[in-house]
Amino acid sequence: MSHRRLTAHELIATVVDEDSFVSWDEPLDLDGLSEEYRGAMTAAAERAGTDESVLTGAARIHGHDIALIVGEFRFLGGSIGRAAAGRIVAAIQRATAERLPLVAATASGGTRMQEGTPAFVTMVDISAAVVAHKAAGLPYLVYLRHPTTGGVFASWGSLGHVSIAEPEALIGFLGPVVYETVNGIPFPEGVQVAENLVDKGIVDAVVPTDQLAEVAARALALLSAGATTEHRPPPRTARITPFVSRPEPSEEEVNALWSAITVTRREDRPGVRELLRHAADDVIPLNGTGFGESDKGVMLALASFGGRPCVLVGQDRRYQVGTSMGPAALREARRGMRMATEMGLPLVTVIDTPGADLSPHAEEGALAGEIARSIADMTALTVPSVSVLLGEGTGGGALAMLPARRVVAAENAWLSPLPPEGASAIVFKDADHAPLLAARQRVGAAQMLEDGSVDVIVPESPAAHEDPEGFAVAVAGALAEQIELQLG
Repeated sequence: MSHRRLTAHELIATVVDEDSFVSWDEPLDLDGLSEEYRGAMTAAAERAGTDESVLTGAARIHGHDIALIVGEFRFLGGSIGRAAAGRIVAAIQRATAERLPLVAATASGGTRMQEGTPAFVTMVDISAAVVAHKAAGLPYLVYLRHPTTGGVFASWGSLGHVSIAEPEALIGFLGPVVYETVNGIPFPEGVQVAENLVDKGIVDAVVPTDQLAEVAARALALLSAGATTEHRPPPRTARITPFVSRPEPSEEEVNALWSAITVTRREDRPGVRELLRHAADDVIPLNGTGFGESDKGVMLALASFGGRPCVLVGQDRRYQVGTSMGPAALREARRGMRMATEMGLPLVTVIDTPGADLSPHAEEGALAGEIARSIADMTALTVPSVSVLLGEGTGGGALAMLPARRVVAAENAWLSPLPPEGASAIVFKDADHAPLLAARQRVGAAQMLEDGSVDVIVPESPAAHEDPEGFAVAVAGALAEQIELQLG
């Protein structure tokens, strides 16, 4: 690649008006981190010249006052942990309160593996803050730098009013190193490149860094012409909690969690169809996006539980064996979200997936963008909403349907940024440590309840596959109760 990659500080110096940048960042508290993690943070800071993977603040671009978020890939691969996410959310909320346009220059490999699921779910909070910012009639510009992958590209990195990219930048849902680690084969060349994404209509343009200020200023001038109308941003409370270093999980805890994960992967585990068959009062299945696409990995239906009608969007495990959910599945899910909003009906999402499609076809079909838009649509819902974590919950495909106002989880259910085996291969260079890493990353339902990402757990005693009807009835009862709580 011939294009020179700037550090975060260099980008700021190049793009904003001279001496206009004012940092909003507070010093980080590393006291709660383990010695190993603290050491990694300290070494990263020395290498990157920043205290975290993001810098935020106020600045001017050709006289336009803006809020700025800049990623630094040299800091632990630009990964987003809870401290970085909290910094980003605070900056976006401040920009909204001060009615400043927002410019984000991303550079990240995605979720920070040291923090696992609690860091993974913060992408929802960042996206929700962006949705509120845009709902206030304020411009949001995204500059996708090399590289931008994973949860960042599949959430707030794909929500800009205008999205431009560095020349020859690597941009994709799944980084090529992760793809090769998980699948054992290299990702095809030329797919996850900025110029190809422009050609496929996913990114608006490729802009060299030395032209970024001019392009951004022109976009801000045009977009800001309509930014005088006041809008009420949708209410949503961020769930980000400070990172807490926890004791190494015991062998018993590791084995119990891995047993739960194994149970959710059973072929005879009941899924969304069994939930509807055994526990719904009535069901009218719907089909497709309405725009000539259909993906059986997601089921869309009008349904009723406990006498309460709702729109249901459920990941169907039956049609994800040997295949994966693609962009069309999420577009179908978003059809359900629109319908719920238009008709004033509660929305129920059912999460049960080994992961979204990781193919070149899905990348070029805007899979990351559809994940981001699904997250955004859910955070902006004005109707009651319940997400049900029914079994497997792998990656962005699962996160896309998580941001309901209330989250119900089956006792054995789990949520992880990557399959545990894939995460283990990245961290330990083998799959043997998957059970230990899953426990460390706090992927299990009980851990998510403790961390505030789950509101209610439905016990599995016996396990769901041993009593499918009883399990379905219990889950339906829990989700109906959560709907009623929201309706008052």
